[in-house]
Amino acid sequence: MSHTNPDPEPERTTGLEPGGGVPPGETPPAESSLPGAGPRETHNPTKGWAKGPLTLIIVLVVLVAAFFLAYGLVLML
Repeated sequence: MSHTNPDPEPERTTGLEPGGGVPPGETPPAESSLPGAGPRETHNPTKGWAKGPLTLIIVLVVLVAAFFLAYGLVLML
């Protein structure tokens, strides 16, 4: 397998120093845009918490708070 140079004529590219560096004051070449990098996504799942897990978390928080409240009341007696 042979390696091909992505810039076949570096000596003809303007604004580059030997070795591929860009001198001070020179704008580097622009890169291609990323939106065309992959296939178009047609299905976007909803964002946020689902109702089931959120309800479970709220119930657990209420149960833990009730336990500590009851425990605190028992200690005060």
